[in-house]
Amino acid sequence: MTIQWFPGHMAKAKREAEEKLKLVDFVMELVDARAPFSSQNPMLQQILRDKSKMMVLMKKDLADNRQTEKWISYFRTNGIPAVAINVNDKSDIKEVIRLGKELSQSKMEKLKKKGINPRPGRGMILGIPNVGKSSLINRLANKKIAKIGDKPGVTKQQLWIKVQNEFELLDTPGILWPKFEDELVGYRLAAIGTIKDNLLSMQDIVAFVIKYMQQHYPEQLMERYSIDSEMDDMWDVFVSIGRQRGALESGGNVNFDKVSDLVIQDLRTGRLGRITLETP
Repeated sequence: MTIQWFPGHMAKAKREAEEKLKLVDFVMELVDARAPFSSQNPMLQQILRDKSKMMVLMKKDLADNRQTEKWISYFRTNGIPAVAINVNDKSDIKEVIRLGKELSQSKMEKLKKKGINPRPGRGMILGIPNVGKSSLINRLANKKIAKIGDKPGVTKQQLWIKVQNEFELLDTPGILWPKFEDELVGYRLAAIGTIKDNLLSMQDIVAFVIKYMQQHYPEQLMERYSIDSEMDDMWDVFVSIGRQRGALESGGNVNFDKVSDLVIQDLRTGRLGRITLETP
C-alpha cells in the first residue's frame, strides 16, 4: 500500500525551506521519540545536503527510555548531535540551547577567520506536523509566540525567534512528504497522530499497535486490557477490549470504531505506558 497525498501549503513550505536554508548556519530537526526514523522527512534530507544538523527527539516522556537511548546513540554514531526532550523540563530546554549554540559557534569561527564580524548564529527549526514544534519554540523564546494545537498543520508561515541572545531560529510549517512507500511508516505516523485520523482506517492502525505491543510490550498490554500475546485473532481482541471498557452500541454489540478511538487515545496520552514503535 502506498499512502499518497500532498497538500498545497506543504509544497509551498518545501520551496520556502529550500530558499531560507541559504540564510541559516544549522538545522534543528524535530522527530517524535516514539518513531524517530518514521518521523524524519526523507524529502528534507535531500534539500539539507551538507548543512549542519541536530536532532531533537520530542515527547520523550511518552517513549520507551531504553529505546530512546539507543536512538540517541544511533544518531551520534552517524555524526549528528542528538537530544531527547520533554518540553516541560527546563534542563532539557537548556540542552537544546547548548547544542544549538555549539553548532552556530563553529560557523561564527569560520566567519572570524575570513575577517567578517560575528553575528548571532542562525538556525532553522524543521519537522513534520504535530511533533511539538510550536511548544518547543515557545519554551526557547520564553514567551508565547507560536500557535499551539493538537492537530497537524497549525503553523502555516515562517517567523524568526530570538533564543536567549544565543542564536536566532527560523520557524517553518510542518512538512510531510508526498507519499509513504512503506506501509509501516504510515501506520506509525497515524498511531502517534502525525497524519490526520481520517486518512487511514483507524481499526487497521489499532490492530498494528496491538500486534506490536504483543511482541514488544506484552506486560503493558496485559495490564491495561488483559490481552496476552497468544490472542492473535483481532476480532476477539477488539471484542474483549470493547466489553471491558464499555465500547458498546445499542443491542450490546461492541462498536469497533469506539474501541479504535479508545486504544489510540490511550497510546497518545501515555495511558498504555511508555512505548516506542520502532528500533534503530
